[in-house]
Amino acid sequence: MSKILIIGIGGFIGAILRYLVGGYVQQLTRSVGFPYGTLFVNIFGCFIIGMLFYLSDTHSVFSSQTRSLIFIGILGSFTTFSTFGNETMNLFNNSEHLLASVNIAAHLFLCLGAVWLGRVSGFLIWR
Repeated sequence: MSKILIIGIGGFIGAILRYLVGGYVQQLTRSVGFPYGTLFVNIFGCFIIGMLFYLSDTHSVFSSQTRSLIFIGILGSFTTFSTFGNETMNLFNNSEHLLASVNIAAHLFLCLGAVWLGRVSGFLIWR
């Protein structure tokens, strides 16, 4: 039961961070037509998970509970692929096919690139 509570606490933290960070970035862009806030949160979350996973995998610095808190709870709630999916479908439904396609490609390539960059950064920082 304690693992579920830890994940729930992490999820609470991640959801609040996602709301604040995503909203802030969306406000900065002043865009109503493209979900920049969601894209930023996903890229940043992928970078952080890549870097922390490298640190965890190579240096064993996180306990099982800490991994659950960070990876499943905080980052699982912070990265917003369900929101990404919904926003992409909204773009398709509004006949914004080009923007929907750009959104898919940007999330796919930039988020995978951010995970790779996070792992490389973790290697360079903690080798």
